[in-house]
Amino acid sequence: MANHNQTLVTEFVLEGFSEHPGLRLFLLGNVVIIALVSFTKGLQSPMYFFLCNLASMDIICTSSVLPKVLVGLASAENTISFQGCMAQLFFLIWSLSSELLLLTVMAYDRYVAICFPLHYSSRMSPHLCVALAMAVWGICALNALVHTGLMTQLSFCGPRVITHFFCEIPPLLLLSCSPTHMNSIMTLLADAFYGCLNFLLTLLSYGCIVSSVLQMRSAEGRRKAFSTCSSHLIVVSVFYSSVFCSYISPASSYSPERNKVSGVLYSTLSPALNPLIYTLRNQEVRRALRRLL
Repeated sequence: MANHNQTLVTEFVLEGFSEHPGLRLFLLGNVVIIALVSFTKGLQSPMYFFLCNLASMDIICTSSVLPKVLVGLASAENTISFQGCMAQLFFLIWSLSSELLLLTVMAYDRYVAICFPLHYSSRMSPHLCVALAMAVWGICALNALVHTGLMTQLSFCGPRVITHFFCEIPPLLLLSCSPTHMNSIMTLLADAFYGCLNFLLTLLSYGCIVSSVLQMRSAEGRRKAFSTCSSHLIVVSVFYSSVFCSYISPASSYSPERNKVSGVLYSTLSPALNPLIYTLRNQEVRRALRRLL
């Protein structure tokens, strides 16, 4: 039974980057991607459709984190209500898990495009692309709802300082004064599915792609194929390394400073770099951007 002398926490203090007051990060490029894909007929292929979904996920992720970060940098104490913390946690888990799942779908799309070019239009039909996108959003929304619901069942009696700049599962579990076994089990299962399994499927897709590209006789064809896949591989490397650093590690090795750095990578830096990595290297996108402007 809970100790009646303990006061339940109704709000948290986000420690944030109080020791780094000069930090400023902004996100603009993902809105440009959505606008280009929406208004340019030449960018209606499955690859750009999935890029549009990725940009939407990045906007949700950054919008749930960045406003409170900027408020914390401008004020002496950055507090967030318990309800606000749970809402932030939901949207963060939703967007992050969706991005992990979508990166696997995008790897499969590149696999079909390079290994089965003659069957690409039939295998990656518009109906299948929409179904895959809806499945990603729906499955990950359910995942976020489960984790957020489990977090609301915990008791927080103090301390109330979150050693992070947003509400995340590992630092919140450390503050709980009630058992967290079920939360830890569900987090482990989510790590296994969204992190490990999707990572292996992405590697499998690119293993088949590399094998197929090396068998091409045309040097120009190999160069174009590797150029198309390199952008996705860079994003996968940055995103997975930061997520693994935050979530796929023992609780005993939790480091606030390390998690802050990895949090910056997957919540702000990665969404800001995705438009540059994916699209600004692409001639079709550059031409569409000039026409749009």
